Amino acid sequence: MNDNKTVLVTGANGFIGSRLIAHLAANGFNVLALSRKDIDFSDGKVIFGDFADLADLRQLDDLEIDVVVHLAGVTGDADEESAMSVNVAGTSRFMRYMIDRGVKKYVIASSIAVVGCLTADFIPDSLPIADDHRCNTSNIYGLSKYFIEETSKYFQKLEPSIDVTLFRIGVVLSEQAIPADREKIEKMWRPFCTLGCISIHDVLRAFNISVGQKTNPGLEIMNLVSDTVYSTIPTKAALNLALGERANSLDLSYYEIPGNEFAGIYQSAKVEEALSFKPQIDLKTMQPVDGSS
Repeated sequence: MNDNKTVLVTGANGFIGSRLIAHLAANGFNVLALSRKDIDFSDGKVIFGDFADLADLRQLDDLEIDVVVHLAGVTGDADEESAMSVNVAGTSRFMRYMIDRGVKKYVIASSIAVVGCLTADFIPDSLPIADDHRCNTSNIYGLSKYFIEETSKYFQKLEPSIDVTLFRIGVVLSEQAIPADREKIEKMWRPFCTLGCISIHDVLRAFNISVGQKTNPGLEIMNLVSDTVYSTIPTKAALNLALGERANSLDLSYYEIPGNEFAGIYQSAKVEEALSFKPQIDLKTMQPVDGSS
């Protein structure tokens, strides 16, 4: 039930955002799409502007907003200046504006980049990688996403009545993605990034469910990554193939347990429990799981 909620989506022109605004509208939400670029969206209202610019945000002053979905920001190839000024300072400015005008519910895109997986030498503390794995990155994008998480914690402490969900999103696979075979896996130089994926179909479902939930004051950080590895070969074999001798430093016994042979490299139980959510796309085949559509 969405109770005719009005949802503001930043980054509405991006890969996820452009699909999400259509998905939310199709599921009965009133959608406000905030975008710096011209977009074709006739099922809701488009506001042209920058989420980090207070002058642009003033266009929202008289609009009712029940939920904010914050996707906008610079991406993984950003430099230090833009990552910190846009992702961190911009998000802080944006959240302050939204909180001051009384919005209580926030669904925010973080990233598995927080843990450090965008660097070739990254080794996780344990496997599967926990939802609260420490920030261990030397990549500025990952660091900026971590600071967004910390900024959100700050605001939630100041305003205990707000509800904040931060998704550490894995690599999002397009509708045309094909399974990763042995040859592709052997060339993966950042396997804790490129094996930790989720289909765009399931990302949209997770955001839709989260937006539709009742406001529950607090803050949760959770991995939004498939419960299966992006690989046609078992997880242990995929990690050994991609990492070579470096795999010897890892405890891979979890993937030897019957039923876990193709389990994901990121924990997924938290998002599954919080949203009553199971991925519908099998990453071994990039086809729907039996019984889903």
